[in-house]
Amino acid sequence: MSQAPKIGLVSLGCPKALVDSERIMSTLRSQGYSFSRDYAGADIVLVNTCGFLDSAKQESLEAIGEALNENGRVIVTGCLGVEESMIRETHPNVLAITGPHQYEDVVSAVHEHLPPVPNKFVDLVPEQSLKLTPRHYAYLKISEGCNNRCSFCIIPQIRGDLASRPAGGILAEAEGLVRSGAKELLVISQDTSAYGLDIKYAESNYRGRPVKAKFYDLAKELGQFGAWVRLHYVYPYPHVDAVMELMSDGLVLPYLDIPFQHASPKVLKAMRRPAHQEKTLNRILDWKRQVPDLTVRSNFIVGFPGETEEDFEMMLDFIEEAEIDRAGCFKYEPVTGAPANELEGIVPDDVAQERWEQLMEVAQNVSAGQLAKKVGRTIQVLVDDVQPESNKAIARSKWDAPEIDGQVVVNNATGIKIGDMVDVLVTDSDEYDLFAEPVKSLN
Repeated sequence: MSQAPKIGLVSLGCPKALVDSERIMSTLRSQGYSFSRDYAGADIVLVNTCGFLDSAKQESLEAIGEALNENGRVIVTGCLGVEESMIRETHPNVLAITGPHQYEDVVSAVHEHLPPVPNKFVDLVPEQSLKLTPRHYAYLKISEGCNNRCSFCIIPQIRGDLASRPAGGILAEAEGLVRSGAKELLVISQDTSAYGLDIKYAESNYRGRPVKAKFYDLAKELGQFGAWVRLHYVYPYPHVDAVMELMSDGLVLPYLDIPFQHASPKVLKAMRRPAHQEKTLNRILDWKRQVPDLTVRSNFIVGFPGETEEDFEMMLDFIEEAEIDRAGCFKYEPVTGAPANELEGIVPDDVAQERWEQLMEVAQNVSAGQLAKKVGRTIQVLVDDVQPESNKAIARSKWDAPEIDGQVVVNNATGIKIGDMVDVLVTDSDEYDLFAEPVKSLN
């Protein structure tokens, strides 16, 4: 029997790109390919690139170069793939280049340069697609593309307009993920709260009944599977208000990832984003009154062209008044092809750096204050890692998304395993993390 050809994979960028990589791997695995964890063991290497920022493009080009140096046979896909001339100018020896979510083209390129070896014993579509995340959580992508035209962003140029998946297909995938061990579903897209708009909220069949492609309907259905449901990339549209009821009922986690980017109406207008800062603040405060446990995470940009000190102070005030629990911050970076490049009022690098440091200090203080309120509470956590040598477990609460938020460090973790759901008593906190003891060890 001929040995299955081996593929190496380098996946860069956001969780949405990670889901693309999982789909590509699942398709190739069903066709008899196997995978290598290093360059040396691979017959060919796929590099799934990011092209959102110029710095991300450079990182992608460097990753392609490393794969070429270490292996020599490289196929490029992902967001940077739309700029084929740039890639070929830097790396003329790549075998093929495809764009984002062009799964068939990627697979065809692999077939051309590394034909599959037929094997009737392994050429089966796995019951559950291959995943690049741990077994106990999974990303669930509900749409591609975006209808927003933010002046600093080129995502619509790369991934196109909003293209929502039928609700029935999403729910079938979610059911399969939970059946295969996922205890947390992280719902992702470019604009999760716009889900279904492009297909006029069309109904599709799931287990013999119709389900609408609407944000609220989908969230409610996902909450029936018994797993944590975490909503990412949500915009504060009025119809999001209804999801508070699902959080109160325990069907959806009290967590919203909302990309505010700024708070100054003038800057938001220049960014081509909704500029009703006062309405947004009131909406968040109302949400937190309805769901006291609600955590809001967001990202902000400092140093956007034309940003004044007054604009910046307005953003700091917003973070404090809205009590943004988890805040990330980026210094503005021009993106090739983005309309914001034409704006006047470039903010000097040293000023942008100073504002970044100041914002992160304010965000850290808000985070510390919010986490201090959790001390003394008994909460449920999901375990991501165990450290037997120190008898600790690294876990997350309903307020923590993987990779981007804080952790719950669990002491006296004897017998606790990765993927366990554990009840713990919070004993301490710092700026980003909680510290806890298993309830069973206290009895």
